[in-house]
Amino acid sequence: MSIEAFHRVKELTSELNEHNHNYYVLNQPTISDQEFDALLKELEKLEIEHPELADPNSPTKRVGGDITDKFQKVAHRFPMLSLSNSYSKEEIAEWSDRIKKSIDEDVEYIMELKYDGVAISLTYENGKLVRGVTRGDGAVGEDVTTNVRTIRTIPLNLKPGNYPSSFDIRGEIFFPLETFAQLNRDRKELGEELYANPRNTASGTLKNQDSKLVADRKLDCFLYYVFADGENFENHFDSLLNAKEWGFKVPPTEGRYIEKTNSVDGIMDFINHWDSARKELPFEIDGVVIKVNDYRQQRVLGLTAKSPRWAIAYKFKAERVATVLHEITYQVGRTGAITPVANLEPVQLAGTTVKRASLHNADQIEKLDIREGDTVYVEKGGEIIPKVVGVEISARKTDNGPHQYAAVCPECGTPLIRKEGEAQHYCPNESGCPPQILGRIEHFISRKAMNIDGLGPETIEQLHEAGLVSNIGSLYSLEAEQLLPLERMAERSVEKLLEGVEASKAQPFRRVLFGLGIRYVGETVAKKLTRHFETVEALAAADIETLVQVEEIGDRIAESVFEWFRDEENQLLVKVLQEAGLQFEENRSDTQTSAVLEGKAFVVSGVFSQFSRDDLKAEIEKHGGRNVGSISSKTDYVLAGDKMGPSKLKKAEKLEIPVISEEDFIQMIS
Repeated sequence: MSIEAFHRVKELTSELNEHNHNYYVLNQPTISDQEFDALLKELEKLEIEHPELADPNSPTKRVGGDITDKFQKVAHRFPMLSLSNSYSKEEIAEWSDRIKKSIDEDVEYIMELKYDGVAISLTYENGKLVRGVTRGDGAVGEDVTTNVRTIRTIPLNLKPGNYPSSFDIRGEIFFPLETFAQLNRDRKELGEELYANPRNTASGTLKNQDSKLVADRKLDCFLYYVFADGENFENHFDSLLNAKEWGFKVPPTEGRYIEKTNSVDGIMDFINHWDSARKELPFEIDGVVIKVNDYRQQRVLGLTAKSPRWAIAYKFKAERVATVLHEITYQVGRTGAITPVANLEPVQLAGTTVKRASLHNADQIEKLDIREGDTVYVEKGGEIIPKVVGVEISARKTDNGPHQYAAVCPECGTPLIRKEGEAQHYCPNESGCPPQILGRIEHFISRKAMNIDGLGPETIEQLHEAGLVSNIGSLYSLEAEQLLPLERMAERSVEKLLEGVEASKAQPFRRVLFGLGIRYVGETVAKKLTRHFETVEALAAADIETLVQVEEIGDRIAESVFEWFRDEENQLLVKVLQEAGLQFEENRSDTQTSAVLEGKAFVVSGVFSQFSRDDLKAEIEKHGGRNVGSISSKTDYVLAGDKMGPSKLKKAEKLEIPVISEEDFIQMIS
């Protein structure tokens, strides 16, 4: 072991943990993102060169990549009990009276927000995170440590402090509303069904087997209760203040996230404040939690079989309003997906005037039996737009018949289609349906695709109406003489637009492929496809069987890509873009560090001790190799870890393909 490397790894780990805490917990970054990334890459490089120095709680684990085949069951050292719920001031007063009858002395209450997320129990030993477990049934939960490590607001290593050598801390993992909204916007771009609400999506994300996906989702977490053996603090409030000093993100005392009071009136003041102010929070809450502050009093009050007697939750009523549904109309998305929309009598909900609400799809309309003219109930949670959740049948007019779902596209009149197993209807007229044409061009020029400066939705619509742009290929034949006569097109604007179009020709193949707007091909899928096939000719020639062999490419994506490249208009579009000078070949020169694995195909399978599967795959590509999803006669090596499937091992042996270990691979690239 290099002593110099050992000290540098320790130094980088400490520095990165501090910067991570400043950025995600304190919201007070002290260095730029570029500087942080440079430090992280240096640590990653050192851990690859000196695998014996890689720590399970290294800052490099924040990006995820480990695959979990099964979440192990773990018994909670301290049971995770649920709270009794109340819905009125009278119930809160009754609870307080019961406490005062049991404790003949003054009682101080702590009031906190009730975060609408997923309960988690974290175990720390000697200042290091060793385990993250879900609530489960309260006695036994599931070990989701690998995914918990990707959540930036959960410290992997604590700051120096007076914490117990071993303790648990409880909290709530949740989706910030803006992050959730962006996730749904991205899914809408891909033509995928939107997630219903932040809470369920956070729960599903935390149980995902791929920690890289969990890291990409950017979940957040508040910690709010410390459990340890022995007497460490006298009360709950002091324990949280100390937990903050140790590095945890706890409810801040500023902004009324947590308060103390001695009276029921004080509790209700806190409840009334947040019943209104919760609309301004960047995350969802569904109530307020009230606890007895003093630990000695908590022990006197004790527990029931299901919940502590010293705590109670006040649940807010769901934000729901009734209004009249005047008309059901239909929106056409970039991919041709049809979304039914309820046009409502304007009504106030969650601080805004609601005129429209999502009806999702034909199944939802049929399930709720929604009809034009109905009085409907509307809710607004973490969705992009409000949704209709029910119908007041008693108010329905007798002559109001069932709604007939649209049979043709509202924009171009083309008969709609609905594929088996899918919830949404689609307009198949890709080349002649105006919203699809404009939507595809807007997607193509977007920041994550071709990032063309000087173009926006209004300009695209203007160019389309003027007959200058009919598809994305038309952008590369625009000339100043065509643009200058148009409204709002001054000489500098035209110059900037054309410069942006010209500059986009340098965007890499993966961005071009993403920009083409093939259904289900997002940024990650585009990257995997371009890395695997390297040229558009190879990708276009691939059949469905070949496509599904690419890592993480399933049948649905494969069918979509295959069908797209079989379409003659799409073939012509690719040819036009190639002639315009766009990149349709993967260039690895900027990321490849050596050619030691040049031309070698690897299958990575199993769980590894020193690196995640994604890290190993990245190293294969850095050294000129390529990753394939399944074992075939063309596979050169199988890189095997623990829990590798016996069928894969048997196939490798049958085809006489070398099976190498993690240590063998490290030696290969050293």
